[in-house]
Amino acid sequence: MPNRNSDQIIDFHNHIFPENIAERAVASIGCFYDSVMEGKGTVEDMLRSGAGIGHFVISSTATTKEQVTAINNFIAQKSALDDRLIGFGSIHPAFANPAQEIDRIIALGLRGIKLHSDFQEYNIDDRAMYPIYEALEGRLPVIFHIGDYRMDYSNPLRLLKVLDRFPKLTVIAAHLGGYTVWDELGDVLIGKDLFIDTSSALMFLPPQRAVDLIRRHGVEKVLYGTDYPMWSHQTELERIHSLGLTQEEVRKILSGNASQLFGLSAE
Repeated sequence: MPNRNSDQIIDFHNHIFPENIAERAVASIGCFYDSVMEGKGTVEDMLRSGAGIGHFVISSTATTKEQVTAINNFIAQKSALDDRLIGFGSIHPAFANPAQEIDRIIALGLRGIKLHSDFQEYNIDDRAMYPIYEALEGRLPVIFHIGDYRMDYSNPLRLLKVLDRFPKLTVIAAHLGGYTVWDELGDVLIGKDLFIDTSSALMFLPPQRAVDLIRRHGVEKVLYGTDYPMWSHQTELERIHSLGLTQEEVRKILSGNASQLFGLSAE
């Protein structure tokens, strides 16, 4: 069954929104990706979709500098109410004092940062981001949206430059390192000193291609992610279990690797 041992699973990639804007936010994401969204984008719906899953990393993206504080407060509030939720904050390159906000993010109990440069409209390697990376280096992990054939903001080559300049930054490259550009640029990050997650990738790749990327990168550096509300948790678990990976490889991806990263018990 795709949900076996689901209480041990750590889903590293979920997006949630306040109930009063969730419907609009989800519709906007669906429009951006020309995709039918499977979830409603609220905490309650996420927990229903992922019934039995042990932990959910949750985030929301600040598309303007004015949204940063409110989003971080919202994610922190939701995380504090349920120990299954691991909050990741947001930051924007135009935010006036990013180092101070990152200090506040840590004080709020958030465990990382999620950046989506395609939504936020900046290049990953833009110098305006350097103070943010400096403030995060050695302190919080960062999930980067990576790849999109329609634009260049999140080009994997740009993340390579960040890795070279900030070697102590703990990086998670979403979407197996290159959403929709796996054939052109997806291999750029494979084998580098970073994590990749499985979100919004397995439905687009032949299983053997996904397995090849995972094994060449190193299964110990791969994290399970749903990309809720784009996809349901059960659908994504089915995809993981249908790849033909070994039981130990699946265990590491679904729970072991993230558990070590966060110091959690997956047993």
